[in-house]
Amino acid sequence: MPKLFSYGTLQQNNVQLANFGRELSGSKDILQGYVVGEVEITDERVLRESGKAIHPILRFTGNLNDEIAGTVFELTDAELAQADDYEVDAYTRLNACLKSGTECWIYAAATPDSR
Repeated sequence: MPKLFSYGTLQQNNVQLANFGRELSGSKDILQGYVVGEVEITDERVLRESGKAIHPILRFTGNLNDEIAGTVFELTDAELAQADDYEVDAYTRLNACLKSGTECWIYAAATPDSR
């Protein structure tokens, strides 16, 4: 099963229910080499589901001292596709290795100018 590291709205129960039809259980972990910035959301569906116009977004630094705490969820392939559909164009899905050694997917800034 794919693993997804969440540091933002995908940790919200209401967002999980809207996108996956269930609440996810996960484990805490840390992503290194990124900082969290902000992105304004204009997609009506995402605004409705998250209840927030400003979402966090990962910006790559490459500095291992930069750490982001979050939650790792195990998803089905179909649920990962649903998560892709939820994330707006400002995000891209990337493979990452967490501090624990867990390999997972992350959503980070899609373009260098938004990092």
